[in-house]
Amino acid sequence: MSSPELEALIQALAHLPGLGPRSARRVVLHLLRKRETRLVPLLKALERVNGALAACPTCGNIDTRTPCSICADPRRDARSLCVVEDVSDLWALERAHLFPGRYHVLGGRLSALDGVGPDDLNIAALVSRIAAGGVDEVVLAMNATLEGQTTAHYIAEQIEHFPVRLTQLAHGLPVGGELDYLDDGTLAQALRARRPIG
Repeated sequence: MSSPELEALIQALAHLPGLGPRSARRVVLHLLRKRETRLVPLLKALERVNGALAACPTCGNIDTRTPCSICADPRRDARSLCVVEDVSDLWALERAHLFPGRYHVLGGRLSALDGVGPDDLNIAALVSRIAAGGVDEVVLAMNATLEGQTTAHYIAEQIEHFPVRLTQLAHGLPVGGELDYLDDGTLAQALRARRPIG
C-alpha cells in the first residue's frame, strides 16, 4: 500500500490515454526511482506548459504561442487550408511533414448520438476564414468514420458557394496492407477510389 498522495498520482496518471492503473503504478515507481533525472524535469516541464498553454485564436491548435507557431510561420502557404477534427490529427499530419499550408481545428465531429451539432464545432470560424479570402484550396482531412464523413459533407455544403477547390484525403488500401486483412469498408473505399495505371 502507498500513501494517499502517491495513490492520487497513480489515479491521475491512470486517466491518461494508454495508461491503466497497473501501467500508471509502474510509471510512478519509475519516476520515484529516478527522481532527479525523470520526476523533477517532468514537473518543471508540466509547470511551464501549464502556465503558457493556449488555443490559437486563428486555427484552434494548442501551443505556447499566440498565434500558434504554424499560423505565425511566414513560410506556410496561407492559400491552402487543411481542416481536421482535433489537435491530435493536426499533430499527426505535422509529424509527416507533408502539408505546407495552414490548418483549422474543428474541435470534434458531428454526431447525433453524442449530441454534437454544427454549433458545437468550430465551423462558423472556418466559413469566416474562407469568406475573408486568400484561401484557394480546402483539404478536408476528416477521419474515415461515419461521423467524420458526415462532418466533411456538411462542411462541403457550407462552403460550396466560395471559389475554393475542395479536396479530401484519399481512403483505401494502406501501404503494405494485405487484402484479406482489411475490413469491408476499407475495401469498398479502395475500389471506389481506383484510378488508371500509367
